[in-house]
Amino acid sequence: MIIAIFGINIEPAFTPDLAKLFSLLKDRQINIYIYKPFFDFLQSNYSLKAEVAGVFTSGKDLPDDVEFLFSIGGDGTFLQSVLTVKNKSIPAVGINLGRLGFLSDISRDDMHEAIDQILNQQFQIEERSVLCLKEKGALFGDFNYAINEIAVTKLDTSSMINIHTYLNDDYLSTYWADGLIISTPTGSTAYSMSVGGPILTPDSKNLVITPIAPHNLTVRPIVVPENVSIRLQVEGRGSQFLASLDSRSEAIHFPGELHISKADFHVKTLKLPGHGFFNTLRNKLMWGADRRN
Repeated sequence: MIIAIFGINIEPAFTPDLAKLFSLLKDRQINIYIYKPFFDFLQSNYSLKAEVAGVFTSGKDLPDDVEFLFSIGGDGTFLQSVLTVKNKSIPAVGINLGRLGFLSDISRDDMHEAIDQILNQQFQIEERSVLCLKEKGALFGDFNYAINEIAVTKLDTSSMINIHTYLNDDYLSTYWADGLIISTPTGSTAYSMSVGGPILTPDSKNLVITPIAPHNLTVRPIVVPENVSIRLQVEGRGSQFLASLDSRSEAIHFPGELHISKADFHVKTLKLPGHGFFNTLRNKLMWGADRRN
């Protein structure tokens, strides 16, 4: 079996856990391809000895028979990992060496059990929708995808921006606000939720449009089908606004026009026993933690 390992960096306190992971994989005779910047980071900073079959910088560098992608880190690392290998249909699983995440939900204490479950085919594959952004400047190049959300926000600290919003060229509304979030079901528990958007289950075939601090209090989040084409015309008093794809942002001059649609591929994630979405919700949001329940 061959797996790919992706990471960015880790804190010194977590190096024993990563060494344990490498040891578990070696004991099970699993060949490893590791993300080159992460491999270089580990060699330079911690001198971790990992026997690897090769390194990669994109999915093009990986053999066709790679079966799984292990992301080492939090949800941000997970998002970057699956987009880095987006041209490969590799199921991904997140191992979180810090706090529990919605996507990276396997703790370091559960690594041993999780690897055994994966090797024994005790998992389900979930397909996550991805958003694609097109705009005149092509500022994001061929990395113009987002798994959580695409957001437009004001760039300065003063005036709100006007966002004329169309669904399949049918006018929806003009949002006068600090910004607007277009969220996938995966991203419904991220930025969108923090500004009052609803939570969607990962298998929902919908998107959420959530305004950020709208001037009119009657303006509420709206759930729309994921197959709509969304067009945003953005105007404001300043010179630029900010367009963000998950954690990546670029400034765009007013007036700007963005075209958002569902990407023509999905991201595959592994759901292991005991790591369901509702279980993660309860743990992450501490639902039912009140002793009165």
